[in-house]
Amino acid sequence: MLTRKQHELLRFIQARLEESGISPSFEEMKEALDLKSKSGVHRLISALEERGFIRRLPNRARALEVLRQPDDAGIKPQRPVPANSNDDSARARVPQLAPEPANDVIEIPLHGRIAAGVPIEALEGQSSLAVPAALLGSGEHYALEVSGDSMVDAGILDGDFALVKRTNTCRDGEIVVALVRGEEATLKYLRRENGMVRLDPANAAYEPQIYGPDEIEVQGKLAGLLRRYH
Repeated sequence: MLTRKQHELLRFIQARLEESGISPSFEEMKEALDLKSKSGVHRLISALEERGFIRRLPNRARALEVLRQPDDAGIKPQRPVPANSNDDSARARVPQLAPEPANDVIEIPLHGRIAAGVPIEALEGQSSLAVPAALLGSGEHYALEVSGDSMVDAGILDGDFALVKRTNTCRDGEIVVALVRGEEATLKYLRRENGMVRLDPANAAYEPQIYGPDEIEVQGKLAGLLRRYH
C-alpha cells in the first residue's frame, strides 16, 4: 500500500508524462507535493521504485517510467490472443501497451550569458537546462545563453542557448567559447595565424579580434543550439 504522498507523486508523474511525454523535474515534484526539500522527493521516488511502480531510465536525467498504478494490483493478466485468432471480443479484452514516454532529455548546467559581440562575463552562476539528448554527443556539456548578434551569419541568434562541449582544445575554424585574459568569455570562430589567435565573428559589422596565445583559453566548443520561439 502506498502512502498518500507516494500516491500523489505517482499520479503527478503519470499526468505529466501523458501531457508532455517528459518526466517532471525534481523541483516541479517538490512544488506539486508542497515539500520543503528535494530530498523528500528522492525518498518518495526511491520508495516507488522499490515497490515496482516506477523505474528510472538509465543515463538520462528526468527519465522516469510509470510501470503501474495502485489500481493495477488486483488486475489479473489477460490470456494472450493468438495472432490468427478471429475472436474479436477476446482481442478487445487484451490491454494495449502504451508507447514508451519520450524521455530522451538531459539536464546540463546553464552558466549565465555569453557574448556573441563584445566579450562579457560568462559562467556567472549556475542553473540547469533540459536538452534533447539527440542534440548532444559524448562528453561533458554545458549551456550558455547567447547575447548579441555577431554570430548571426552562423545561425546563432541573440537569446539562443549555445550547447557547449567542455574541452580546452580545438581545430582552426571551429566555434568556441574563448575566455579572454581570464576575465571575459565570447563565442567566436577561432583561428591561429602568425603565432597569434584570431577570434572571428560571423557578421560583417564586427571586426576580428586578435590576441596573443597566452591571452586566450578555450573553454569548450559549440556542439549545438537550442532556440525558444515566443
